[in-house]
Amino acid sequence: MVRRTPLNEAHRKLGARMVDFAGWDMPVQYSSVIGEHETVRTAVGLFDVSHMGEVEFNGPGALETVNALISNDLTRISDGQAVYAGLLNEQGTFVDDIVAYRFSPERIFICVNASNREKDFAWMKEHAKGVKPVDRGDEFAQIAVQGPKAAGLVQRLTKADLSKVGTYRFTEGEVAGVKSIISRTGYTGEDGFELYCPPGGAVKLWDALLTEGQQDGVKPCGLGARDSLRTEMKYALYGNDIDDKHTALEAGLGWIVKLDKPAFIGKDALVAQKAAGVKRKLVGFELTGSGIPRHGYAILKDGKPVGEVTSGTMGPSVKKPIGIGYVPTELSAEGSTFDVDIRGRAVPAVVVKTPFYKKP
Repeated sequence: MVRRTPLNEAHRKLGARMVDFAGWDMPVQYSSVIGEHETVRTAVGLFDVSHMGEVEFNGPGALETVNALISNDLTRISDGQAVYAGLLNEQGTFVDDIVAYRFSPERIFICVNASNREKDFAWMKEHAKGVKPVDRGDEFAQIAVQGPKAAGLVQRLTKADLSKVGTYRFTEGEVAGVKSIISRTGYTGEDGFELYCPPGGAVKLWDALLTEGQQDGVKPCGLGARDSLRTEMKYALYGNDIDDKHTALEAGLGWIVKLDKPAFIGKDALVAQKAAGVKRKLVGFELTGSGIPRHGYAILKDGKPVGEVTSGTMGPSVKKPIGIGYVPTELSAEGSTFDVDIRGRAVPAVVVKTPFYKKP
């Protein structure tokens, strides 16, 4: 059975094209993917991300319990801050990538990917030594407000002082009269906020953002623009760029792995891999021939398969065919060349510095 977010009817009234995504009926676009993409780059866009899951650890020892489950380190941040981290298995590959919010040492709140909600909760419940997790996924809707005009829009609807909420920091307060967690995070490369609110307040909050945001040029945005925006930033998507077959070091996410902290699941495997040398790496590349790279296309060197494209698109902002994929380490340096097999054609490509998109 396909699940629906509290904003499902609102999307349909706006004429959204709906698709099944991870078992959820979600908007892929309203007007055009390119138009919605550019709105986020130049103004402000709204995304319904209520399909994401939320898990909470409460009580003495919550921080220590979660810290043993994730690759990043909650002891290095203060209350009111968040970290991006991996849930890793014993092989150092991904169960999921998550954002962990530190309300206090006794309250840790975690946002997980929609496709992994049930799996992640079961995994955390099995591996948590100490405080047990609580699945709060059905208690929250989530709206992402993204773009250079996002802060001004949200600020006009809340009494919370957003100038005090830096990147990967959060606060609690009412937005348009709806009690919310106001998190300055995002998946687009632009400034913005994720607003976690009760499901019953989601429509009120969504409508208020659309109405108040008219002066900013606000648009509702779908999964299509969300994917092209994150690809231009080389932000990993679970199931495409990261999964249970690739380690955090191979994925270029060593910065979210704190090998100097006490034991966490996957640490031993990553220490060993780092010592032995990483044999393949996730890189960003541009095609120098015609075509668009897509997930699953083979990467070739001298006509032989050596890797695979994990994400690709014609970047609306960079106006180039761009891709992300795993290649042998010897082909991972900027300027390295290889081919991408696009429907039987070997199209030349070059490794480039990422993110692909850089703010003007």
